[in-house]
Amino acid sequence: MMFLLQFVFWLSLVLVLHTYLFYPLLLNWLGRDTPAHATLFARKAELPQVSVLMALHNEESVVVQKIESLLAQDYPQDKISFFLGSDCSVDQTNALIQTYANKYPQIHFFPFQNRQGKPGVINFLAREAEVLHPIGADHVFLITDANVMLAPSTVYHLVRHFKDEAIAIVDAHMIHTGMKKDGISHSENQYISTEVKLKHLEGKVWGKMIGPFGGCYTIRSDFFTQVPSNFLVDDFFITMQAFEKGGQVINDLEAVCYEAVSHDWREEFRRKSRISTGNFQNLFLFSHLWWPPIRPLAFAFFSHKVLRWITPFCIVFLAISTIFLAMGGNSFYQVILGVTLLGAILLPILDLSLTYLKINVIPIRHIRYFLLMNAALLLGFFRYIRGVKSSIWEPPKRS
Repeated sequence: MMFLLQFVFWLSLVLVLHTYLFYPLLLNWLGRDTPAHATLFARKAELPQVSVLMALHNEESVVVQKIESLLAQDYPQDKISFFLGSDCSVDQTNALIQTYANKYPQIHFFPFQNRQGKPGVINFLAREAEVLHPIGADHVFLITDANVMLAPSTVYHLVRHFKDEAIAIVDAHMIHTGMKKDGISHSENQYISTEVKLKHLEGKVWGKMIGPFGGCYTIRSDFFTQVPSNFLVDDFFITMQAFEKGGQVINDLEAVCYEAVSHDWREEFRRKSRISTGNFQNLFLFSHLWWPPIRPLAFAFFSHKVLRWITPFCIVFLAISTIFLAMGGNSFYQVILGVTLLGAILLPILDLSLTYLKINVIPIRHIRYFLLMNAALLLGFFRYIRGVKSSIWEPPKRS
């Protein structure tokens, strides 16, 4: 029995350390001398046609700034069109978009009368874009969210990589804005910044970046796959389908876009639990792409995503095995139990108490953030087990 408990303890610990420590260290080592993707369109070359696809729902607070950032792109105007689908918005979103659509013929606006969910809207917009420009290697979709603002050169920096016919998807470099000491903004920014670096290295080393930043990425139109109506994480599904077709997926750090960072614990918990549900949909649907984890794609998928998604279960197994091993009188596991209680219970309580006093200790905040986001992952798993019938969403509160 003690051997089994020790096996569970060490296996769980190694899996967590691998995904958060060993795998990033390995990628840093492998990518240290690996050049970035260099087969690029020059600015004056005959660039591909770009169709921007954007689903919106009640985005009146950001939609004007978003459209302005799209219209300001340093890209040939005859080579870019905008397809905007409002998923039954009930605020001023439709009126604001219509004003621009009346003024700019390259904006194609589709106000839905019944909720579709983001996948349904994007699927529809992709079909409309195909009517205007045929699907093919020289037609690129840019899929973006309303709250993500593009730098003027973003579209060019994304699209320039499609000179290489092996490239299926190019991801943008998302930068957070509006950091505050209170709330979770510093923890969220630390996590996303680490993810950007990790994904960039995956693209450099293997051409197998495991999932784009869903708020802004490009995909060659002939690699695009219609997303099932009940899938919650459409960008990951689309990426896995691109891998199925033999495409490569990379990130361009010069393709900059900006998003206001989240501050609210409850909003971020709700968002991450929803994403977690979608993650488990993709985990089981594409299990053949990550098991056995011996090929580059499978190893990256397993190390970067699968182990992240099952970390909550590893934490639970770690806690249970540590308790029983400590009760057996082993001083090593008693120390581990003490450290676990300090990190998992006392430090989050301390952070909560300091918050009420308007004192922010960022390293302690990171620990609380890590635990709550893993709790969101766990909740998402149980929602997945119950079944997902709809992808209809509500956008988080905008700062």
